[in-house]
Amino acid sequence: MKKIMIIAAAALLAGSAKAQTIYDAAKFTGKDLNGTARFVGMGGAMSALGGDISTIGTNPAGIGIYRSNDVMTTFSFSAYGMESTYKGLDNVYNSKWDKNRGGFDNIGFVFSSKIGNQTPLRYVNFGFNYHKSKSFYKNMGMEGLLNTAPGDGIVTQTYQMANQANGVKDSKYLEGREAFRDKDLGWLSVLGYQGHLIIEDGKDQWGGNLYRPMTTDIPYAKFHSEERGGIDQYDFNVSFNVNDRFYFGMTIGAYDVDYKKYSSYDENYGETGYLLESWNKIGGSGFDFKLGAIVRPIESSPLRFGVSVHSPTFYKLTLTTSSRMVSDVFLGDKLTRTTIDTYDMVGDMNREYSFRTPWTYNFSLGYTVGSSLAIGAEYEYENYSTMRFNYPEGDAMTWENDQTSMLKGVSTVRVGAEYKVIPQFAFRLGYNYSTSAFKEDAFKNLPINSISTDTDFANAQALSNYTIGIGYRGSLLYADLAYKYSTYKEKFYAFEDIYLNKTDVTNTRSQVLFTIGMRF
Repeated sequence: MKKIMIIAAAALLAGSAKAQTIYDAAKFTGKDLNGTARFVGMGGAMSALGGDISTIGTNPAGIGIYRSNDVMTTFSFSAYGMESTYKGLDNVYNSKWDKNRGGFDNIGFVFSSKIGNQTPLRYVNFGFNYHKSKSFYKNMGMEGLLNTAPGDGIVTQTYQMANQANGVKDSKYLEGREAFRDKDLGWLSVLGYQGHLIIEDGKDQWGGNLYRPMTTDIPYAKFHSEERGGIDQYDFNVSFNVNDRFYFGMTIGAYDVDYKKYSSYDENYGETGYLLESWNKIGGSGFDFKLGAIVRPIESSPLRFGVSVHSPTFYKLTLTTSSRMVSDVFLGDKLTRTTIDTYDMVGDMNREYSFRTPWTYNFSLGYTVGSSLAIGAEYEYENYSTMRFNYPEGDAMTWENDQTSMLKGVSTVRVGAEYKVIPQFAFRLGYNYSTSAFKEDAFKNLPINSISTDTDFANAQALSNYTIGIGYRGSLLYADLAYKYSTYKEKFYAFEDIYLNKTDVTNTRSQVLFTIGMRF
């Protein structure tokens, strides 16, 4: 993995300490396959078929297919899994985590208003839908004796602390509680210095201090993190049916973000070592617009083509962070424990910012055979490198926006089918595939004045969703059941170092969804 630690003075372009990273932003871009059990059972490939409340968020014109009112709700149960493998200096280390939890995933309604049979405009429909568009529920763990660098050099997080401190004119600036308020200093360097993990090691060409790790021992590292929360999406829709062949729709989406992360990283050198803990919370809201159309070009054919465009989601977010370090080091010949808690020093630090996701483009087709078979397929594209950060007053965050060059476009393919064994009973299958948003050499590039101390990052690889479902339709009530299996791999790093071996991670999620509704 090719990585370069950038510590140039350009990191100090802005007047406030840095906190945001592209890894946080990537979590808020893109959405889970979630919604009604019918929608999930068909792999979400319903943007041209329409007629399901969940298409309100993929192709707004899908609500125009409705010819009756609809109200429904969805519940789910999920089993999350994580397995990691780290090739350390002396062994291969494995970690595993499993967790189950229930969820309330969807509730919505469609009001269908018939205009006439002879007029070009046949129906005007209105819809509302709430669903959980993103789950952040995830645990991560790795441990092992860290591999060494060429020439038997050590690999340690304390090098990142030293690099962040390099250039500070006088070490006195890294001392005391005011160091955590200094907008020119990064918290990682302050914690490292106050925890006696880094020491002065000469001067640079401009007269600033250089620093190096105190230790020369190979560390046994242990990392653990817990991520919680999600994004709630509220969609409001109006759609139109023209001549039963042309369907148009518009959706306004509102988003509520609640993201929490706790991480702990420990390096043990035998008698000495340290523990670094980080608490982060990101909350806020956003909105977007979606336009869509479905066309049945040949009147005698059931073939449909769909297209939709989603504007960026415009978020206003607040990051709240704090950190705690406990170090055990020899000061002289005495083993000394030092505890530094930023909350005790300065309380929670808050940073407000605006964030804009990429545009999304969706192209779809649908085909039906009589009333027994429906087939859908679609392609969706988002260019993650176009996401942008801004300060609350509107100025661009130059450093953060430059880092988006490590991201790339994401292509998603969805296919699905529904077969009615009898008019009341249907069987469904679906599949999704999404490419990775990260370039091969992407890494978390913390500027030298960052208040973030969670140095870990993971480059997610391609995501696959496999789905299956069944459904029952009565004269008034209906019920659907779906099962979704999601899996993707990651290349995980507890901190940024060109010589640190990656941790191979496999994440899985098994989800059962149940929808009950009424059409009238």
